[in-house]
Amino acid sequence: MKTKTNPIRLTAAGAALAAALGALAPQDLALAASAEKGKATFVSKGCWQCHGFVGQGGVGTKLAPNPLPLDAMTAFVRNTKGRMPPYSEAVLSNEDLADIHAYLDSIPKGADYKSIPLLNP
Repeated sequence: MKTKTNPIRLTAAGAALAAALGALAPQDLALAASAEKGKATFVSKGCWQCHGFVGQGGVGTKLAPNPLPLDAMTAFVRNTKGRMPPYSEAVLSNEDLADIHAYLDSIPKGADYKSIPLLNP
């Protein structure tokens, strides 16, 4: 006998899952974060305009490699009083921030200048 799925229960379950994800601590979000989504969000939200496409800095601070811990980055993004405007959770969700952090964390360090022949005659 086939069991019918109640779409209302699925909707309620989906809502419960979404609420649970929203309640995750930053370190839990970091584990579920996607560097690929983070790169897309970094570009779509315009972060690259000040921080460069790979977080190398420019008008804004250098973010990668080795970004701030996610907790510190989130606190800064939400509460900054400097040149960068604060981004509320309505504009940039905690999940988006975790994805951006994963993207920045995935950016490899550049080559050591000593390994570049042109810089070491």
